[in-house]
Amino acid sequence: MVRWRSGTISSVRREWRGAVELEVHTDDGPLRALAYPSLTGTPEPGDRVLLNVGAQVMGLGTGGYALVVALPDRLPPDPPADGTTRDAGHLVKARYTPLQAILLGVDEEASPHREAMAGADSLDGMPVVLADLHSALPAILAGVHADRPDARVAYVMTDGGALPAWFSRTLDGLTGHLAGTVTTGQAFGGDLEASTVHTGLLAARHVLRADVTIVAQGPGNLGTGTPWGFSGVALGEAVNATVALGGRPIGSLRISDGDARPRHRGVSHHSLTAYGRVALVAADLPVPADLAAGLAKEVTDALAPLTTLHRVVEVPTDGLDAALHASPVRLSTMGRGLTEDHAYFIAAAVAGRHAAALLSATSCGPA
Repeated sequence: MVRWRSGTISSVRREWRGAVELEVHTDDGPLRALAYPSLTGTPEPGDRVLLNVGAQVMGLGTGGYALVVALPDRLPPDPPADGTTRDAGHLVKARYTPLQAILLGVDEEASPHREAMAGADSLDGMPVVLADLHSALPAILAGVHADRPDARVAYVMTDGGALPAWFSRTLDGLTGHLAGTVTTGQAFGGDLEASTVHTGLLAARHVLRADVTIVAQGPGNLGTGTPWGFSGVALGEAVNATVALGGRPIGSLRISDGDARPRHRGVSHHSLTAYGRVALVAADLPVPADLAAGLAKEVTDALAPLTTLHRVVEVPTDGLDAALHASPVRLSTMGRGLTEDHAYFIAAAVAGRHAAALLSATSCGPA
């Protein structure tokens, strides 16, 4: 349940798109807190705040902030009632929670993209790269742009992790490198809002004019250490959605030589569950062509049962290390960087490279 605290903002620590990090004085001492101004209004030193401190008390890694619920003495005004803002829609996200947000869906009647979305029914063969962790996003993007720097790449964020896209400093750092973000399901805060992964994919193609789309949950995934108890398993359902809409699914395999947990060494059991049990249609599964001998055998053996449905593709890695080192954002997964878990990031990058290889010279954006 919710663990409540109240306090006073002593300082603003830093800001990024959609979020403000604060120092808050409480009876328990100083706390690091995070506010989303679009929900709470813009916080200032001296403001009294109501906090949800559950993630911080429990010591959660990604979500270890106290979260600002409200500035009770200085509530923000209602959004304009003239239908000119993204708040003018009827798409309710984080539904029936105290901080539910009502936003303009990309395909609603009031949306400027209504006409494009009403007629959208196909991805036109667009490559869609699917990953089970948010940390794969910049590495996949680096792989695409290593070979096709002109490609427009969109991100469809599912609701398996953080619901506000604003929580992600990675997305803030990728501003200008992505064509845009579509938040789907209960997730919100993207450049466009969609109710399902299907409409999110169609919006990426027909509104953001993407050549390639990356699908992954936000940061802060939920996992219990069991094969089925992981929010990223839903990427198998996104494979099915991609094929239903006429896209080309590419699985960014979660391969690790740095994770100490046996279930994630080689190919993670989560990738094997998502592609081996949840996905019902074929996807391309790119594998780095020059994995170390021992790791390569682990990967080959783990993927063998999946080859009855999926296509395992060996992809060369030349030039990808340089592309990863040049990433505009820091690469990190579970606290491990590029040198600590090279296999993880190179596996994501080859998925991006494979997507770039599928693009024809005339495939840049839908008509």
